[in-house]
Amino acid sequence: MQLANIELGKLFVSKTNMRHADKAPDVSDILPTVKARGVIVPLIVRPGEDEGKPDMFGIVAGARRFHAAGLAAQENGEADALPCAIMEPGDDAAALEASLIENIGRLDPDEVTQWDTFTRLVQKEGRTPEQIGQTFGLTDLYVRRILALGNLLPRIRNLYRDGEINAASVRHLTLATKAQQKEWLALFDSPDEYVPTGQQLKLWLFGGASISTKNAIFPLDGYKGKIVADLFGEDGIFADADQFWRAQNEAIAVRRDELLAAGWADVEIMEPGRYFHAWEYERTPKTKGGKVFISITHGGEVEIHEGYLSGKEAKKARAQQARSGQTEADKQAARDQRSETTSSLQTYIDLHRHAAARAVLTDHPGAALRLMVAHAITGSPLWTIKTERSHCRNEATAESVETSTAEALFDARRRAALALLDFSHEEPTVTGGNGRSEGTAAIFARLLALGDGDVLAILAVVMGETMEAGSAVVEAVGSYLKVDMGALWTPDDALFDLVRDRQVANAMLREVAGKKVADGNIAEKVKTQKAIVRDCLTGSNDRRKVEGWVPRWLRFPAASYTARPFASLAKWKQIEPHMKGLPTPLPVEIGPVDPYAVAAE
Repeated sequence: MQLANIELGKLFVSKTNMRHADKAPDVSDILPTVKARGVIVPLIVRPGEDEGKPDMFGIVAGARRFHAAGLAAQENGEADALPCAIMEPGDDAAALEASLIENIGRLDPDEVTQWDTFTRLVQKEGRTPEQIGQTFGLTDLYVRRILALGNLLPRIRNLYRDGEINAASVRHLTLATKAQQKEWLALFDSPDEYVPTGQQLKLWLFGGASISTKNAIFPLDGYKGKIVADLFGEDGIFADADQFWRAQNEAIAVRRDELLAAGWADVEIMEPGRYFHAWEYERTPKTKGGKVFISITHGGEVEIHEGYLSGKEAKKARAQQARSGQTEADKQAARDQRSETTSSLQTYIDLHRHAAARAVLTDHPGAALRLMVAHAITGSPLWTIKTERSHCRNEATAESVETSTAEALFDARRRAALALLDFSHEEPTVTGGNGRSEGTAAIFARLLALGDGDVLAILAVVMGETMEAGSAVVEAVGSYLKVDMGALWTPDDALFDLVRDRQVANAMLREVAGKKVADGNIAEKVKTQKAIVRDCLTGSNDRRKVEGWVPRWLRFPAASYTARPFASLAKWKQIEPHMKGLPTPLPVEIGPVDPYAVAAE
């Protein structure tokens, strides 16, 4: 068995562990202790090669401690390496764990008392940290961390023992000088001052940024500044940030010169703290002018990104490469294709022309009307036009609408509009440009050649194509124009097949056959009552034929058969107050008008 501290990221729960499962175990009972003291009893692990995870260690025993340490790391923002007992061939995991637990059981209950014990063993019995670790089944690092509590002032140790200072704060205070500890205690005792703890304490001790020795790209053996040993991490910390940066910058400069000597076009040292986002650059090899970017974090970490160009630089490089193979004639042709104006100048021109055109347009409503219709037909970057497709998943309903008198009438008007615009009569709609190459300006020119009557006829079709089915607009238009559904709709099976409510069916029966017949069939099935309604509408089975019946749902304004909600009626109620007192609609008949006179009016 070998004892070692292993990082969380290099550990996983082995399949041989009894707690191996997709769901993490409940660790609520041990989590508070792990947060406060960390993991003390070592985990039993073995190398992960057998489970296809080289360079990692599988946890044979101690999965709950592992999961608790992970949760504590998420909350604290820091992950300590965990004490582990690495199994050797022939080791029995159960026996190892029992032995470790027995040894740990001989430890004092808190870390300060452990420090007293370990200090006596070192000073009076001459024990080394390694020997103490073997005695209690602890890693060398754990023993050294406990001994590091000797760097603390006695009062800080007592505060820690009494639970008034958390473990994270104590660990950072072991890195502080005695003067810093006294200054921190003064803040702790002051009722008005802010006392930094945890990660904020670490920042306070090291002037806002603690720089780990692992980030240095220069040899540490030649560094003349002070390095503070961090027994709670694997690396030391530079005591003087300014001295570190001088050495680090010198090393970066040396690396830059080496890269330039290797043939890179340029080496750009980025401002500290600025991230290198790869998506903002294009991979470019050295042979095509690729550069090297060196990014530096505020914590001193240096990353070298070889073979990149910014998007703008890459575009420029491609253009230069293309020009290098051009003849003089090609270069002259490219120069001739350049715009006479810059983009900024063109914007100036566009905005002034737009302002003048729309100012004069307000004096010519006839032209404005045609321009608006052209926009409604083709759309534009500022106009989004959608046609009402009248889609329906019920085939019977779709067929009923397509074969209705109303649809046939509208289709005839649509075909007339298509002819006026010289569109193919097979086009399904006027709106949408119909796949033609002409844009809004071309349609506008065509409309200028038409009289007002024709333009208004086209406008009515376009409006009909873009009026949303089921909207309050339909209720407003139908009610204002007093649409007669009896002339535009015929009762069909598609409607009656959709009627399934007994109360509604009986109300319909009352409308077409009278109260006596409806009351006499009030308990009959819906199917039976609908059959009687059909008989009345067709005059079958000795029923008197009823002409021109329209269900309340289809009338304008809409009405209902029950007190229950009905969407069309609800929409009508919303707009009904706005429709009162309006003038009576009259068909507008406009004779032929000289279109050029209209355009110039």
